[in-house]
Amino acid sequence: MIRSAALAATLALASFAAAPAVLAQSGKVTVVTSFSKDVTDPIKAAFEKANPGISLDVQNRNTNAGVKYLDETRSNPQADLFWASAPDAFEVLKSKQLLQKFTPSAEGIPEKIGAYPINDPEGYYFGFAASGYGIMWNTRYVGANELPEPKEWNDLAAAPYYDHVAIASPARSGTTHLTIETILQGEGWDKGWQTIKDMAGNFQTITERSFGVPEAVNSGQVGYGIVIDFFAFSAQGSGFPVKFVYPTVTTVVPANVGIVANAPNAANAQKFVNFLLSPAGQEVLLEPSIRRLPVNPAVYAKAPEGYPNPFTDPRFKSMTMFDVEKSGQRTAVVDTLFDQLISFQLNDLKAVTKSIHEVEAKLAAKDNPQARALIKEARALIGAMPVNEEQASSKEVLAAFSGGKEKGARQAEIEQQWAGFAKEHYAKAKAKVAEAATLAN
Repeated sequence: MIRSAALAATLALASFAAAPAVLAQSGKVTVVTSFSKDVTDPIKAAFEKANPGISLDVQNRNTNAGVKYLDETRSNPQADLFWASAPDAFEVLKSKQLLQKFTPSAEGIPEKIGAYPINDPEGYYFGFAASGYGIMWNTRYVGANELPEPKEWNDLAAAPYYDHVAIASPARSGTTHLTIETILQGEGWDKGWQTIKDMAGNFQTITERSFGVPEAVNSGQVGYGIVIDFFAFSAQGSGFPVKFVYPTVTTVVPANVGIVANAPNAANAQKFVNFLLSPAGQEVLLEPSIRRLPVNPAVYAKAPEGYPNPFTDPRFKSMTMFDVEKSGQRTAVVDTLFDQLISFQLNDLKAVTKSIHEVEAKLAAKDNPQARALIKEARALIGAMPVNEEQASSKEVLAAFSGGKEKGARQAEIEQQWAGFAKEHYAKAKAKVAEAATLAN
């Protein structure tokens, strides 16, 4: 009897001691991500199937909002993982000590994709897929409206594209910010902004979220969209009549995942990272609703015919080398410039652009050197910037935009100056075009 009681006690203690190990194998992992359900749902299902007892709690926020959320909850972290396309956002999190080091168990993943490192060399975040930036279009829309197929960013600035192009706000979309940065880094500050503003004169809409652009193109609400590549590839996989092109000036960078510092479910977060980088996790990226570029070269053997392969396709070797540190440092400045010069001035910019197209059409039929010179001056006024690249990265300007959630007086003052600059220059451009129109008649 005594022995039976002792045995029962021993078993009870053993059961109690084992309880933490059992708990460690169950529970959940919370991820903050900018990815849509089309991407997260298949990966969530595959991860949970491979890890019984662990659920993936997906909290969707745009990239900038996700970074702010992790910063605001740093004293009591609620999330375990950050999962997004913007490498500069991970650099910001790393600099704020909001990520923790980890060494994944994955094998077969090279150090670089093209010339770009796949993982953070210090082990704070990891590339799980690669993405490039370009133009998608609805072939039915383009055919019905007898519109051309673009190849380069500048093509979208031509007259036939007027009111047929969509883009997301870079202040709301990390992937659009990277697209704008890629153009600025690839073409240079002045020429890059000229290209961006020339395209913007043809914009039909600027959406609040990045996936609003492919949705509009897929449905035929708009003809062309400036997007990250997987939006077009997944649309093709789902049967939408769309095409996609990488312009000459573009780049391919990793989309990343990182474990939050002091994550409440760190062990489960590690399992998710390991799964995402495993062959099984990488193969999920090939599903039609996702269609991202895996970072494991071996997985492309299972890709459908015609699937882009950044490890073998020569197009990827000549792409712009993206400076993630520069992008991360001036994110707020670049996004604010876009808003103050384009988003908030879109009607004025579109009006003067439409007038330029009309005058240029007349000059194509009957040239007038004076009028053409005036149009050139008008375009220069549109492309002019209130700050050069050095000024945009100066300590004074960067300090003004480092206030986070609360906008300081200096930031508000600078924004007002930039908005005034845009209004004044677009008005002067409009006057030049009106003068050119008189000469062209």
